[in-house]
Amino acid sequence: MGIWNDRVVPHLVDASLRSREVGVLRERVCAGLHGQVLEIGFGSGLNTRFYPTGVTGVSAVEPSDVAWRLSEERRGRSGVPVTRSGLDGQHLAEADASHDAALVTFSLCTIEDPELALREVRRVVRPGGRLHFVEHGLAPEPGVSRWQRRIEPVQRRVAGGCHLTRDVPAMLARAGWTPDGESGWLEQDYLPGPTVGRPWTHLSLGVATSV
Repeated sequence: MGIWNDRVVPHLVDASLRSREVGVLRERVCAGLHGQVLEIGFGSGLNTRFYPTGVTGVSAVEPSDVAWRLSEERRGRSGVPVTRSGLDGQHLAEADASHDAALVTFSLCTIEDPELALREVRRVVRPGGRLHFVEHGLAPEPGVSRWQRRIEPVQRRVAGGCHLTRDVPAMLARAGWTPDGESGWLEQDYLPGPTVGRPWTHLSLGVATSV
């Protein structure tokens, strides 16, 4: 599965996550970002078009060389300087309190220890800074979540280790992030589409601050 995950999956992710509906969500969660931003799981740069004018620079954590090459044109079109900063969100090279905010979109599903990564983000973001996020994960309906558990072993093999059953709000809370407070918010819903796709499309999106 090495060649598949390394060379094919980045192209599949790029194609599947650049729809108009997903773009609307990216724009929503990018709103309010400012200063130096840490982006975990930069991927092929699909968020670059939504960076607000207040963003002065982005430290992009991205393990895939293929995804980074796919992002080249988008980075070139962006008015925001983007620097690749490490390969592993679980072990960040950035200094404590060195960033004003953080962004993570459709990436916590593939990180081996997402709570460790979220604690690292909390270390790197200055006190009072915010984490902007949109992630798919565990659905609340028992019928959907049962299918998620059945499908997940195959999903992990064919989609670069992607998990379907991670409880995003619970992970955020355990890592010291809360949507409460000024400018914080959390919404959960499915992407539009047929119900057969619900194991893949239950989303959590919002803005959280460190506890």
